[in-house]
Amino acid sequence: MFVTETVKKIKSMEIRGAGRIARACAEALRRHATESRAGDLASFRREMESAAQVLVATRPTAVSLPNAVHLVMSGLEQAVTLDEARNGVIVRAEQFIYSSQHAVEKIAQFGARHIRDGDTILTHCNSEAALGCIIEAHRSGKEIEVFATEVRPRNQGLVTIRTLNDAGIKTNFIVDSAVRSFIHDVDLVIVGADAVTVNGAVVNKIGTSQVAHTAAEARVNVLVAAETYKFAPRTIFGELIQIEERAGNEVLADEISRSLPHVTVRNPAFDVTPAEYIDLIVTEAGAIPPQMAYIIIREYLGWGIEEFHKTFENPTGHEE
Repeated sequence: MFVTETVKKIKSMEIRGAGRIARACAEALRRHATESRAGDLASFRREMESAAQVLVATRPTAVSLPNAVHLVMSGLEQAVTLDEARNGVIVRAEQFIYSSQHAVEKIAQFGARHIRDGDTILTHCNSEAALGCIIEAHRSGKEIEVFATEVRPRNQGLVTIRTLNDAGIKTNFIVDSAVRSFIHDVDLVIVGADAVTVNGAVVNKIGTSQVAHTAAEARVNVLVAAETYKFAPRTIFGELIQIEERAGNEVLADEISRSLPHVTVRNPAFDVTPAEYIDLIVTEAGAIPPQMAYIIIREYLGWGIEEFHKTFENPTGHEE
């Protein structure tokens, strides 16, 4: 039941943001393991794998989700009894939630060091990690100003400006298409990420690529704030990250769409920013150039080659 509720909340964007989604899925698996009435190890394993697959399919672009599921489900690997399996999942879920929450704090500390006193910062969408960097810089006594985009069509920028306002940070709210008009007033761009590929490209909210391209043209540095679990292991084998396309009624009301039979609304939720437009990726493990993304995948996510192959067929990492 809790897994179904979590899926609904993620699909409706009641739960939004890659980090929040990952923690919600870890908690759903923890609750599912706790409440499971499976009578033996095999039944419990099948039940947990089924729940994991449902969660992974919820948001195809956010690789934090399969990474979180992989880490939690690894608690089943060495289990030889039902109790060991149940405890393994619960402990891994609690560890992931704890480390995820504290990852943002570490990223904020690292990222704030790259913000100078007097800087004007542009941010796009609503990222815990990116906002953490900005707020930490403000807390340290640096005088900063922010430009925050509206982020159509879901208007996540409203959440961002409320957070910045509550922190006492001077903020300018602009429509997405105004970025180029203000880019020369900006010293630094800081955005979050839903996924980071092996070659350092970043998948983030639609419009991020345009922001980064504009910043590159204006010679403004771009920092991406991303937890290590947002790095995409399967891109090592050339797998492309699926870009989610959401319902057209987020852009155009159904009654208007029905009056325009020759018009199709296209509503991709994310785009891909090439590595050459990114100066640094700030993680809880430290700040790296995008070309070092593979190191994060190998050293911090703990994916082995054999696990990559399993994941292509089964996102839980277990054989059928």
